[in-house]
Amino acid sequence: MKRSHIIVGAIAVVVLAIAAWIMIVPGPMAFAGGRQVALGQYQSNPTGAPPDLAQSDPLARGRYLAQAADCEACHTAEGGQPFAGGRPFDTDFGTLYSPNITPDVKTGIGSWSDADFLKAVHQGIDKDGKHLYPAFPYAAYTYLTDQDVLAIKTYIFSVPSVNFVAPPHKLAFPFNQRSLMAVWALLYDPNRRFEPVAERSPEWNRGAYLAEALGHCGDCHTPRTLLQALNNRRKFSGGIAEGWRAYNLSSDADSGIGGWSQAEMEQYLETGHSQNRGSAFGPMAQAVHLSLQNLTPSDVHAVTTYVRTVPAVSSPDLPAPKLARASQYPSEANTPDDKLTVGRHLFAGTCSGCHTWTGANDFVPYATLTGTRAVNDPSATNVALAILRGASPLPSSGAIATMPSFGSTWNDDQIAAVSNYVIARFGAQPSSITPEEVGKLRQTM
Repeated sequence: MKRSHIIVGAIAVVVLAIAAWIMIVPGPMAFAGGRQVALGQYQSNPTGAPPDLAQSDPLARGRYLAQAADCEACHTAEGGQPFAGGRPFDTDFGTLYSPNITPDVKTGIGSWSDADFLKAVHQGIDKDGKHLYPAFPYAAYTYLTDQDVLAIKTYIFSVPSVNFVAPPHKLAFPFNQRSLMAVWALLYDPNRRFEPVAERSPEWNRGAYLAEALGHCGDCHTPRTLLQALNNRRKFSGGIAEGWRAYNLSSDADSGIGGWSQAEMEQYLETGHSQNRGSAFGPMAQAVHLSLQNLTPSDVHAVTTYVRTVPAVSSPDLPAPKLARASQYPSEANTPDDKLTVGRHLFAGTCSGCHTWTGANDFVPYATLTGTRAVNDPSATNVALAILRGASPLPSSGAIATMPSFGSTWNDDQIAAVSNYVIARFGAQPSSITPEEVGKLRQTM
């Protein structure tokens, strides 16, 4: 064999190995090691509704599971009817619109059989045989038991029917070719039900079922590969959700939640706020409002128990949050004040009344900025988005203040200026978001 053939062959092997490494990713629970077993071989059943609801009627159990799966959030447009669809999801490939899943026979899923519903949830194929885009997280829902999927169907079929057709997707070629989704599903949808890890506790496995199958946390908090699969080699190290940064949930002490206590995590999931870690806003606030705050205390504890075992993965651009309050004096910040004058004046006139000069509001805790990951993110993405879009506390929180949107009040230069001032004052490192970058974020509104 000629030497040139050997070199070409070696290059081909390397290329194939790299391609395989990119295409083949670990499963969501691969980090745990151990031996996964069938449900019937495990000491208890971590699926279904929690024991607290064991005696409830099927509709109540289905509602609980639908809330845990956060179905309403994606299938409800702003100002629209619950579950009627039409919510836009802007991606790098175009815009997707969620479908109507109310029991309307003509425009919803009222004519779907149990088998149709199971096939859609587990395999991403609708009643007409069309492949669904993985914005619908069927690669996570595939781990749901048949019983739980049908319980969710029972609840969804009980909500009011709405006659509504969502706008058609607006995707560029070749992403508008649904047939390609069959290849994607073949690679990344295992189409198998949840298997607990034999060596782990029932509480851990319950948390895994809630976080991986129902809650599909990784869809927001795990980065994606070139083929848009979840890159579980960097599990929970952060991702993008509707333009917002979904931050690191791994046990990394600086950029993740390694420094959070179990109590802080549980409080955050139950209320959207932790006294030492700030408040949720954007998609996370909605997830708490429509899903996480409805979980029983035992399930919240199980989720946090599971998530806290995910190995540390560093996000190099995220410093450890600054937990100390800022100075009570307006002129003091982490960078020379002459660079922040415009932002300081805007903050003084509009923001300081709620957020205070220290960043901690003891009377309106939801306005506290101290410890919040967003103000410790030097990209300033989520701070700028909160200013553009506004940020409301959960309706159940009893908070008396709502942050309005300033997108129509301030221009891009002003939003960049106040964003940089907020992060310089209350964060661990300064930011330098530009008006041009704010303009791009404005386009996502």
